[in-house]
Amino acid sequence: MSKSLLSIGECMVELSPTASGDYARGFAGDTFNTAWYARRLLPADWTVAYGSAIGTDAVSDEMAAFIAGEGIDTTALRRLSDRTVGLYMISLRDGERSFSYWRGQSAARMLADDPDWLEATLNGRSLIHFSAITLAILSPDHRRSFCAGLARARAKGSLIAFDTNLRPRLWDGADAMRDGVMLGASVADIVLPSFDEETGLWGDQTAADTIARYQQAGASRIVVKDGGGPVTLWSAAHGTRQHDATPVAQIVDTTAAGDSFAGGFLAHLAMGETEDRAAQAAMALAAQVIQSRGALVPTLFA
Repeated sequence: MSKSLLSIGECMVELSPTASGDYARGFAGDTFNTAWYARRLLPADWTVAYGSAIGTDAVSDEMAAFIAGEGIDTTALRRLSDRTVGLYMISLRDGERSFSYWRGQSAARMLADDPDWLEATLNGRSLIHFSAITLAILSPDHRRSFCAGLARARAKGSLIAFDTNLRPRLWDGADAMRDGVMLGASVADIVLPSFDEETGLWGDQTAADTIARYQQAGASRIVVKDGGGPVTLWSAAHGTRQHDATPVAQIVDTTAAGDSFAGGFLAHLAMGETEDRAAQAAMALAAQVIQSRGALVPTLFA
């Protein structure tokens, strides 16, 4: 199996606030952000690809060109002539972000409607990453088809990573969100939950509660993030341990904290690091990211 990381989901037009109060346009989205950080960390003999559906209009062309310009393979981008890409705007208050979305005509909502394309896109990847947002934008039938495709890829030897990134407004209620998250977890080897979201959705009291749920779903590695608190890491091989958070002098923008963590963790695992070293490197990267504006921080790799 080739050295290939595929991150799959929705990349969107991003409008992010600048220091002057204006907005800068960029391209971002949770699974794309993860691919972007992984590309900067992985050596050249690894291919990092982004899988999604986009339109054939000018902004879709610009997005595809941007992705390719960042060194990310675009052969897994499917083009749909009757749709375009979504847009979101970030609002910041004391470093915490909120989002406004315009994604009704997003082509990415159709990324699992062509089973042949999906099978070809997933086939032969050594590592595949997706999130609960990837699942949330799909119809229930497409969600099941997508996860069935991941299960087949996993059976063929792909390592599957799942970030339980929750956006309640994308789901048809809390029960649908719980069902979707557990469907995603059921086909994943690595689960990357955030404890505050798990508490809100499931009522977890401790990280051990979160770990137990995803153990039962079949994950072999679980990494529970907790904002500025410690990361709790469990693996079937080594049990549970904790790593203290990397100190941060000033939080500027938490937009891609979890996405950069995922990119750092998966990239270091792919390079042969231990789970503990991968988690520590991911925490250090996320700590740097949240001290800058925007989802993607090129200056960290200058």
